[in-house]
Amino acid sequence: MVNYKGAFVLAPMVRIGELPTRLLALKYGADLVWGPEIIDRKLISCKRIENTKLGTIDFLSTSGNTKIPGVTNLVFRTCPKLESQKLIFQMGTANPELAVKAAKLIINDVDGIDINAGCPKHFSIHAGMGAALLKTPDLLFLILSSLVDQIGKPYNKPISVKIRLLENKQDTLNLVSKLLQSGISNLTIHCRTQTMRNREFPIRDYLDEIIQQCRQNNVSCIINGQIQSKNDYLALQTKYGSDVGAMIAEAAESNPSVFNDSPSNWQSVIKEFVHLSSTFDNWLGNSKYCLLKIIPGKHPLYSQIARAKTHHDLLKLVSELEINTAITNNNKNNNNNKNNNNNSQNKRKLQSDSSKAKLEKKLKINSTKSISV
Repeated sequence: MVNYKGAFVLAPMVRIGELPTRLLALKYGADLVWGPEIIDRKLISCKRIENTKLGTIDFLSTSGNTKIPGVTNLVFRTCPKLESQKLIFQMGTANPELAVKAAKLIINDVDGIDINAGCPKHFSIHAGMGAALLKTPDLLFLILSSLVDQIGKPYNKPISVKIRLLENKQDTLNLVSKLLQSGISNLTIHCRTQTMRNREFPIRDYLDEIIQQCRQNNVSCIINGQIQSKNDYLALQTKYGSDVGAMIAEAAESNPSVFNDSPSNWQSVIKEFVHLSSTFDNWLGNSKYCLLKIIPGKHPLYSQIARAKTHHDLLKLVSELEINTAITNNNKNNNNNKNNNNNSQNKRKLQSDSSKAKLEKKLKINSTKSISV
């Protein structure tokens, strides 16, 4: 069974958290990766396909756009060879029965089921999902306990939940206490309230109390909010304990290699991303969307990526960037060498001028002495 304790993980992000991003995150050090939230009803409408060409398991919508079969109707794709024991599936739901039905379809292809009880976006809360579940704790408890009893225990897979803080401390502690009795294996805390936005600094005033509640119930705790690097993750563990995990969202969106001690530059990251997207036949629109989150907006490549029509176009653009970067670096090295040579020449000239001056001074002295005699 997956071990969440002390894990450094990729957050669930709609559109961003598809297979290419997850694989990059794992390559650069993520312990676990969350897939993008998928609604229970959407998953129930899918057909499971073993894609022998790509080596993936695909869930294809039976009622979706089939303009490009296997691409435009793709709801979820996983690569077992590369994601086994690392992949958490996040579900959007407001119904225990639908949650269990959907989970049964995918549980053998993922390593855990996570319930989204923190998303503040309208498309989630208008249907009673996401952060709306924080206002219906009995329903949320029932969803979690149903999944634990009917999915988690029979399949030996962990059930978890991701929540936000409520408006006051005691209400939050009461909610956490209730959810920890549902049988979940992990609780992820986004340390902001439903009305707070990502630009606002997270609230960690009583985080230690939440963590202590989790420990008392043998439930792991992962912290989300304003975590930008591995150093931030390690700092959290220093403060709260090595059993506390950390989840990265926005920083991984702009650079999936952020889990590493030394993240790669964006030029290297997009090269890898494009190759993965092409290899695993990612939907072009999604590939471009993710790339434009990584590439600096003022860079000329930004608009070129936006105009690309195929993955072949993307591969060509990335190759051209690599060549141009190599040329630029070579020119810089040549200029540096030239400057170093010039400096050396100037230094030698100064040394020569200095020696010449000393010699002339010595001759002048000797000449004076001769005249005196």
